[in-house]
Amino acid sequence: MALANPSLLSTRSICRLNPLSLSSRTLRFGFTPFRRKLNRPSRRFFSVLASQNDIFSSPDTAKSFDFSSEERIYNWWDSQGYFKPSFDRGGDPFVIPMPPPNVTGSLHMGHAMFVTLEDIMVRYFRMKGRATLWLPGTDHAGIATQLVVEKLLASEGIKRTELSREEFARRVWEWKEKYGETITKQIRRLGASCDWTRERFTLDEQLSQAVVEAFIRLHENGLIYQGSYMVNWSPSLQTAVSDLEVEYSEEPGTLFYIKYRVAGGSRSDYLTIATTRPETLFGDTAIAVHPEDERYSKYIGKLAIVPLTFGRHVPIISDRYVDKEFGTGVLKISPGHDHNDYHLARKLGLPILNVINKDGTLNEVAGMYCGLDRFEARKKIWADLEETSLAVKKESYTLRVPRSQRGGEVIEPLVSKQWFVSMEPLAEKALHAVEKGQLTILPERFEKTYKHWLTNIKDWCISRQLWWGHRIPVWYIVGKVCEEEYIVARSEEEALVKAREQYGKSVEIYQDPDVLDTWFSSALWPFSTLGWPDVSTEDFRQFYPTTVLETGHDILFFWVARMIMMGIEFTGSVPFSYVYLHGLIRDSQGRKMSKTLGNVIDPIDTIKEYGTDALRFTLSLGTAGQDLNLSTERLTSNKAFTNKLWNAGKFVLQNLPGKSDVSAWEHLLAYKFDTEESLLKLAIPECWVVSKLHELIDIVTTSYDKFFFGDAGREIYDFFWGDFADWYIEASKTRLYHSGSHAVASIARGVLLYVFENILKLLHPFMPFVTEELWQALPYRKQALIVSHWPESSLPRDTKSIKRFENLQSLTRAIRNARAEYSVEPAKRISASIVANADVLDYISAWQLCGCHLALHISLFIYSRMSASGYTCLHIADLC
Repeated sequence: MALANPSLLSTRSICRLNPLSLSSRTLRFGFTPFRRKLNRPSRRFFSVLASQNDIFSSPDTAKSFDFSSEERIYNWWDSQGYFKPSFDRGGDPFVIPMPPPNVTGSLHMGHAMFVTLEDIMVRYFRMKGRATLWLPGTDHAGIATQLVVEKLLASEGIKRTELSREEFARRVWEWKEKYGETITKQIRRLGASCDWTRERFTLDEQLSQAVVEAFIRLHENGLIYQGSYMVNWSPSLQTAVSDLEVEYSEEPGTLFYIKYRVAGGSRSDYLTIATTRPETLFGDTAIAVHPEDERYSKYIGKLAIVPLTFGRHVPIISDRYVDKEFGTGVLKISPGHDHNDYHLARKLGLPILNVINKDGTLNEVAGMYCGLDRFEARKKIWADLEETSLAVKKESYTLRVPRSQRGGEVIEPLVSKQWFVSMEPLAEKALHAVEKGQLTILPERFEKTYKHWLTNIKDWCISRQLWWGHRIPVWYIVGKVCEEEYIVARSEEEALVKAREQYGKSVEIYQDPDVLDTWFSSALWPFSTLGWPDVSTEDFRQFYPTTVLETGHDILFFWVARMIMMGIEFTGSVPFSYVYLHGLIRDSQGRKMSKTLGNVIDPIDTIKEYGTDALRFTLSLGTAGQDLNLSTERLTSNKAFTNKLWNAGKFVLQNLPGKSDVSAWEHLLAYKFDTEESLLKLAIPECWVVSKLHELIDIVTTSYDKFFFGDAGREIYDFFWGDFADWYIEASKTRLYHSGSHAVASIARGVLLYVFENILKLLHPFMPFVTEELWQALPYRKQALIVSHWPESSLPRDTKSIKRFENLQSLTRAIRNARAEYSVEPAKRISASIVANADVLDYISAWQLCGCHLALHISLFIYSRMSASGYTCLHIADLC
C-alpha cells in the first residue's frame, strides 16, 4: 500500500495486502479506551482560591460535576466583585444594557436565551481585558402588574375603583417589594455576570425624572400632541394597548351577507355587503365599490339606506382600495371600528361614528341595541335582519381575531383621545444611522425589516388608562377645554407656578389621569440607566454610548427602533453600535411553546436535571436570528459533554505533580509552547495537539468577535472531544506510562496542562460553572477563570506535524475498520504490512509505540525492505 501523501489509507486497500482485523468496539471519532491496568498517581488537588474559600470541588474527589455547586460559585464570583467593570487592563469598555424583563415575570426560555447570549459576550470581552458593564434591571410592566395586583385585591373582596389612586399605588409597591425579585433571582441562576450594584427599575426616581424630561423635550420640539385617533382598545383592561400587546389568532367565525337598499330605487335595487361584524353597521358612513366593477357602477354617487337605522342614508362611493374578489365586492366603511376603514375615511374626508362604548357595549347611536354587549348585539341584529328580510345568508369563515396579550379578550379598534408622538422626524435620523454605518444590525437581513418599518412608521400612541406607571406630566385648568388649555411641567409645583402666571393666583389645576406606555420608559433605557438627563455623571461619560443591544427579533420595531430614535434625539448619539437579534425558542417539532400545547420547557426545571452549562451550551448553538428547536435529546447530549469535560479534568489532574511538589511544578510551569522554537522541539503528538489548539484559538476568537457564537461553540466542542479527549489523551497515556523517559512524560504533562487550561478559557463564556470548577482544581492558579486573560492569537503551528499525525489517525482508523469488517475477535493477534515512502515510514517507525497504542495497544516487531515499486514496506507482526 503506497503512502506517498497525507491522504493515507482505505480499509479495502489495506486488506488487499494483508487482511487485518479490528475490534468492533469503536467509539466516537474512532478511539478505543485504554484498558491496561496502570499505576497512576492519585492525589487531591486544590487551587489556592478553592482551599481558601471552600467553594469548589475537584474531579479527583467528585465523580461528576455537582449542579448544586453552581449557586455557590455564582455567589463567590459576585462577592469578589468580578461582575463590576474594571479598567485595570485599559481599552474601550464593553457595555450591554439588559433588556428589562417584566417585574411580574418568571423565567422562560426566551429569558434563558438572551441571558445566555449576553453573558457569553460579557465573559468573553471581560477576559479580553475590556471593562465590561452588563447593566441589569426590570420593567414596571404597567398592564401586567396592575392586573396581578387587581387579582390579588379581588381575592380580598376589593375592587381597584374602591381604593384611591394613592392607596392602589401603595399596594402595588408592596407587591413589588415582596415578589419583584423573583425574575432577577432566576436570571442569576443562569449565571448572568451583570453588575447588580447598578440594577435599575423603570420606576426608580432617577429613571422617572428621565421619563418626564423626555416628554417635556419632545413636547417643546412639537413632537408630542393630543388628539382623537384610532387605537387598540381593551374593554376588559379599560385602556389603549400597543400593537405589541395585541396577538392575532385564527378562529372560526361567520361572514354575514346583508342587503343595503338604494335610496329612491325599486325593491330590486340593493347592494349586498359581506361583513364579519354586523354590530358596527350603525357606524357606517359610506358604502364603497371598485370604480371598475361593472356590477355596481350604476349606483356610484347614489345613497344607500343603512339597515335597522330608520332610514339613515350614506353615500355610495368608488375607491380602488375595495377588493372586487372579497365577499360581494361591496365594502361598508365603519371608520370608528376598523383600522383600514379609519384611514380610508380620513383620506376621503368621511365622518367618523363611534357606536361602541369603552366597556364593549353599544352606545346610543345603536338605538334600541344600546347597552347590549357587542357580541350579544351581533346575534340580536342578525335575528332582526332575518325578520326584516335584509339578511341574505351567513357562512363559516376563518377570522384573524385580535386579542389582548394580557387579558385575552377581543381588542376593539376605537377612536379615543390619547397622547401621541410624531414619529417621522425621529425615524428619519434612525434610518440615516444604519445607512451611514453608525449602527450594525445582526443578522444583516433584518436591516431591510428595520428600514421598511421606519419608512412606513405611524405615530405612536403613548398614553394608557392605568394607575400604575409614569403619570403624564400634563396639568389641566379647571373649567377649561383639555385639548386647548393645558400645562406641561416637571412637577405639580412647577405647573402651578406656570398656571398662576397665566391665569391668576386663584387658578386650580389637576393632572392628566393617564400614564405613559411602558415602552416609552423602555425607549430611554440605554441612557436613563446611566444617569441621563445628567450627562455629567461618571457612568454616562464612561459607558455611553453602549456597545451591543441584544434581544429577540420580534421586538425590533417596538423597542429597539424606539431606543435608537430616542437615543439620537436626546443624546445626539446612536445608543449602541450593534444590534444582535436572536430567534424564538420552539419545541423539538418546531412549534411555539404554549401551555395549551403542553410543550413548555421550564428553564429552572431544566437546570435541575441537566445543569446550567448544558442548557446554556444548547441554546448558544443556534444561528443568529433563526428560531431554535429545543429538545431533551440536545440537552442530554450536552450534559454528556459536561461529564466528558469533567472526566478529562480528572485524567489531567491525576497525572500532574502534587501541589506540595514545588520543584516539579516550577519545572512544569516553565514549559512554554507559544513560540515556534519551543513548538518544533515537541514530538509529533504534542506538536500536533498544540498546533491544533493554536488554530482553534484563532478560529474561535474570530467567531466571538463576529458574534458567531454557534460556530465558536461547535469548534470548541469538536476540538475537545474529537482531538483532545479522543486522541491526545489516549496518545499521552503511552508517553506518561510507557515511554521510559522522565523528560518525555514531563513534556506530556506540560502539554496536557497547557491544552486543557486553554480549552477551559475558550469554553468559559459558554459553560462558566464547570469550567471555573475545573480551573480552580488546577494547582497554582493566580486568578479566577472568569477574570483570566484570553489566549493570545496568531500563535505558531506546525502544518507538517498536523499532516503526519493525521496520517497516524487515518492508519489507526483503517486498522480498526478492517478488524471490524472481518469480525476478528478482540484478543486475537494478527500481522500487518504497510507500504509507504521512506519519509512516512520514518515517522511511523519513530512513533510506533504511540501509533500502535492508538490502534489497539499492540506489541510490535518492525522491519523494512524496498518494494518493487520503490516504496518501503513496513511489516508489523503480532498485531492485536
